[in-house]
Amino acid sequence: MLDRIDRQILAFLQDDGRMTNVELADRVGLTAPPCLRRVRALEQAGVIRGYHADCDAAQLGFPITVFAMVSLRSQAEADLSAFEEHVAALPEVRECHMLNGEIDFVLKIVATDLESFQRFLTTHLTPAPNVASVKSSLTIRSAKSASGVPILE
Repeated sequence: MLDRIDRQILAFLQDDGRMTNVELADRVGLTAPPCLRRVRALEQAGVIRGYHADCDAAQLGFPITVFAMVSLRSQAEADLSAFEEHVAALPEVRECHMLNGEIDFVLKIVATDLESFQRFLTTHLTPAPNVASVKSSLTIRSAKSASGVPILE
């Protein structure tokens, strides 16, 4: 069970993963060694899954973001897993979420331009095994893009 200090550690690291352990310890009111032990314990427990840089996709040549809603012909576990493995190998697919309801998966896809997205769609997604249909929506702008989760105290 996470206590108040663990939650504070998570909130600070989620906001700034490059924060030094000394700075983190100071902010949560601990000395550096016990703070580091708590961070390591959160990592080992899988609460902290990793650290990454939040890169601007457009500045890296991927100004197009598309959400694709994918329906499969079969929802047998083997077919669901096969689709998940297929999209895991596609670097343009940045997120894949299985849904409950009419649509089986929603994918977040990035592309260099509309032509490359169309090519991706017709060569990698719609002809994939077990895909019945794909409906896509192009992102016009993003009003909010927050990583992580709310840390409640």
